[in-house]
Amino acid sequence: MRDWANDMIEEYTMGQLELENRAKALDRNSRSNMDDLTQINSMMESMAFSIDWMATGRQPGTYRGAEKRAVYQIQYIDSMETIPDIAEQLEEDHKHLFISKEARLILADIFASMSHRERQCYVLHERQGMSMGRIADEAGLKKRTVQQYIERARQKVSERVEKNVS
Repeated sequence: MRDWANDMIEEYTMGQLELENRAKALDRNSRSNMDDLTQINSMMESMAFSIDWMATGRQPGTYRGAEKRAVYQIQYIDSMETIPDIAEQLEEDHKHLFISKEARLILADIFASMSHRERQCYVLHERQGMSMGRIADEAGLKKRTVQQYIERARQKVSERVEKNVS
């Protein structure tokens, strides 16, 4: 199946071959041609770097594939199970839930700042009232690890709230 990346790789490869042909055609005894050859070699090296990056999806020469861990990941609230369902409570009380657009953005910012585990442990502990031990058992983690996730999540919540209040 062809996609835009394969098309670009093919286009860059053809451009690289064209540059190689131009470099071979240059007279190596001329000083001005040597300057051109230097420029062409630099362009071919840049194209090879780009082709390698497009083919592998990782920056060439790095061991982790990205300079910072998870720098390209967009965090989504991937499991709706971690967000409590309040529909039943609203039906029982006949209340309407209203949250402003600004508050929704703040809430989304808070959840996006957390890792999946931090979000999961935080919501289960704070909203569902589960003990850290029970969360640890259900998630297959140590109790101290769950505690650390919750502490980090609380810190992120307080940082975001302070940032948005001021």
